[in-house]
Amino acid sequence: MDLRSEIIKKLKEIYDPEIPVDIYNLGLIYGIEINGNNVNILMTLTARGCPLAGTLSEEVREKLAEINGIGNISVELTWEPQWTPEMITEEGREKLRNFGYNV
Repeated sequence: MDLRSEIIKKLKEIYDPEIPVDIYNLGLIYGIEINGNNVNILMTLTARGCPLAGTLSEEVREKLAEINGIGNISVELTWEPQWTPEMITEEGREKLRNFGYNV
């Protein structure tokens, strides 16, 4: 498995505590930049005032650090563009439908 695939797999293990979908399929990950074995994640949250800003960023760092051979991990939060439900992947929409959400 290549590093990008391993990163995505780990990101799919992290859930927004208010929504039963992982942060990758919620569309909160705007970018994954890999430079050698160093990784920069550009992400957002569902709302600017989300009290989990530090918590989710740290969880991303911790999960990615579990990948064998990974180097430096940088997580940057951005609010542009603002997250909207249209950013949810089809896999995420399916999960939400399974929980009874109308998406």
